[in-house]
Amino acid sequence: MLSPLVEPSGVLSHQDVARYSRHLIIPAVGMDGQRRLRAARVLVIGAGGLGSPALLYLAAAGVGTLGIVEFDEVELSNLQRQIIHGRSDVGRSKAASARDSIRELNDGVDVRLHEIRLDRFNAVELFEQYDLILDGTDNFATRYLVNDAAILAGKPYVWGSIYRFEGQVSVFWENAPGGVGLNYRDLYPEAPPPGMVPSCAEGGVLGVLCASIGSIMVTEAIKLITGIGDTLLGRLMVYDALAMSYRSIRVQRDPDRVPVTELIDYDEFCGVVSVDAASATDGSTITPAELAALMKSSEDIALIDVREPVEWDIARIDGAVSIPQGRIMSGEALAELPQDRRLVLHCKTGIRSAEALAVIKRAGFADAVHLQGGITAWANQVDPSLPTY
Repeated sequence: MLSPLVEPSGVLSHQDVARYSRHLIIPAVGMDGQRRLRAARVLVIGAGGLGSPALLYLAAAGVGTLGIVEFDEVELSNLQRQIIHGRSDVGRSKAASARDSIRELNDGVDVRLHEIRLDRFNAVELFEQYDLILDGTDNFATRYLVNDAAILAGKPYVWGSIYRFEGQVSVFWENAPGGVGLNYRDLYPEAPPPGMVPSCAEGGVLGVLCASIGSIMVTEAIKLITGIGDTLLGRLMVYDALAMSYRSIRVQRDPDRVPVTELIDYDEFCGVVSVDAASATDGSTITPAELAALMKSSEDIALIDVREPVEWDIARIDGAVSIPQGRIMSGEALAELPQDRRLVLHCKTGIRSAEALAVIKRAGFADAVHLQGGITAWANQVDPSLPTY
């Protein structure tokens, strides 16, 4: 059990006692624990799938200061899981929308907006203003950035991740007392190969999974702030929604890891696409407008859709043939590709088609290209009748 992260603030008012009474009658929390929550300053990275329930429950719990790092706007597709936003918020700043929801729930919370893109130039200074960080971002570059910045700022953080039906949660704190400190690089010493782990936008996520994982993240935050219970520091909790099972995996310090002394270029460290894909797409990428012109010309092309069949059912470009990326990457589908026509590959946003293009070119299909921005860009720029997802 760790010592409380935050010292308690002054006395609670009668209104505070009424609001937090269900906390106050828990012996492990009581007046002292509630005063610690009120004194706490918590920074949440993102007001999206995990940030939404986390922010609401932190506010409801009485955390005195909440910082929100968010620069995106609310989109219709967010509402399936990002419950802090509503239909009228579509097109608004996510940070402002989250602030308004928090104030409606608990007007005693000091909400601080940081409508910036977190990067290596601002992360450490920002983290130093808070006691605890919650990271629910969905890309590895930001996860490593948060980890390294938290190390340099000397702050603990709660990490959560979701994908389809599975979620993960852990606590990382390099400078934890008692020599038990761990960080994200002990769990993932290196980022997975680009394209290996799709984002939620590419692979999907069960909306309610966000509530399950987000609430666990807040539970860990409350335990750290108040010093109650055993945190997930040194453990990775894995939740499988389909099996309705939780399991805990021990995380140990990597004896070979190099100490973090500075922040690096995390996009370069993690990559968006592999080196092979970047090389394959160089000079072999066409825009939606160029593809539209090509389809109207006399040139005979083969338009290959490398998305999953469930995505094909949502929207498709006329004339395309469905050959999922996995079958191309394994080599299984190479014999199905026509060799007498120019191949044009596309996916949702261009990441999977870039990886597939590299495999196809290695197999000898020299006259092959991929669509920049995928079917999303096609729908936005050429055919607005197609739904976007």
